[in-house]
Amino acid sequence: MERTDAELIAAVLKGDAACFEPLVQKYSPRLFAMARRYARRESEVEDIVQDIWLKAYANLTSFRGDAPFEHWLMRLGVRTCYDNLRSHKRNAEMTFADLSDPEEDWLERFLAEPATAPEDADAARLLVARLLEQLSPSARLVITLLDIEERRVKEVAQLTGWTTAMVKIRAFRARAQMRKLLAKMAKEKYL
Repeated sequence: MERTDAELIAAVLKGDAACFEPLVQKYSPRLFAMARRYARRESEVEDIVQDIWLKAYANLTSFRGDAPFEHWLMRLGVRTCYDNLRSHKRNAEMTFADLSDPEEDWLERFLAEPATAPEDADAARLLVARLLEQLSPSARLVITLLDIEERRVKEVAQLTGWTTAMVKIRAFRARAQMRKLLAKMAKEKYL
């Protein structure tokens, strides 16, 4: 019979470290999926997930059980990803020349006729990923949670520990920063 998360956590807290393994097996796929949104290299993703699990094990006594373990773990995961973004400070500038041919083609079509450019194009997704890499860690986090993962403002506030007003402000600023980066890339193309 499969034990519940609460039973496994209680056993770990009583000293049975082996009971932590089923939690790792159950939630690792979700943590890997989340970490891949914040890091590009698989080795970095693995490091982030390992860091999340180390923090989860070390801080298991702080899990109160008010909400499901998964919510507590995901919140810890988001904060760990955010800490990782801040430590790397990926704010290197990218020029239009750095774009691949499909990305450049999509951007030119978008600039010519924004309404008719296909939203689901692979080149557009790659371009968005490149733009995200240039954002500040907090901007990248809020855009990822709100616009890519399509979470509600209230949920983002709970995950990050920010107020809902702060989430809205950071989202507004992040989107403005992305528009500015895109405009700069387009301007470089036509100068």
